[in-house]
Amino acid sequence: MLTTALVDALPALGPSWMDPSTLINGFLADYGSWAVLAIACVIFIETGLLFPILPGDSLLFMAGAFTAQHAMTLPLPVVMLVLFGAAMLGNSTGYTLGRVFGAKLFDRPDSRIFKRRYIDQTQRYFDTYGGRTITIAQFVPIVRTYAPVASGIGRMPFRHFISFNALGAALWAAGITLVGYLLGNIAFVKDHVEALVLLIVLVSVVPMVVEVLRERRKQLRVADSMAAGAARAASADAARATGTAGGEPASASATRNP
Repeated sequence: MLTTALVDALPALGPSWMDPSTLINGFLADYGSWAVLAIACVIFIETGLLFPILPGDSLLFMAGAFTAQHAMTLPLPVVMLVLFGAAMLGNSTGYTLGRVFGAKLFDRPDSRIFKRRYIDQTQRYFDTYGGRTITIAQFVPIVRTYAPVASGIGRMPFRHFISFNALGAALWAAGITLVGYLLGNIAFVKDHVEALVLLIVLVSVVPMVVEVLRERRKQLRVADSMAAGAARAASADAARATGTAGGEPASASATRNP
């Protein structure tokens, strides 16, 4: 099977297996026109088989660039569709692993891959952005691998998950491939793919951060208002208690002294 062959071959490639150009050239030499399926398998392994250190962003970008240079002969829409499908399937696999096996995957403290801190990091994204984490996380290395797993562990409804999954996979897999197709021949862009992707993520996250800060400020105002109201009520109760202890009410005095 192609996926099994890739898993066996990656370690043998040494440091060069993190170089997307080397990977794609190797795939073209081995598989010719079917190289896009090998790229799709790498994307699936990163997003679905909990192997987060593959060069997903730059691999997608270079797939677009190789398509623009006609080194990959399939039409761009076909390449984008195949890579979108790989990301969708990978995310759904991660969700299923989390839902079926749960936190047991991450209970071993000595595990090199299934690290509990990855789930904790992803959970912080969920606390901040809710279901949109699935879409945002697609652009963040490591987090994109474990966000679907955390969704499964947290029992997020699959229909809710798959909608964010589809959006994230389209923007990430198809979107970065398209950007690579359009800009991949520019040297500066090709040499700084990861930095540019992170910059895009930061820009896209800013409105959500503003929304979260605004909501927290609103909650603080509500809490301050409730505290002030409680303080006023306590002060009024104390004043009434002091007046009662210091003497009889005026109405009682008037009754005894007509």
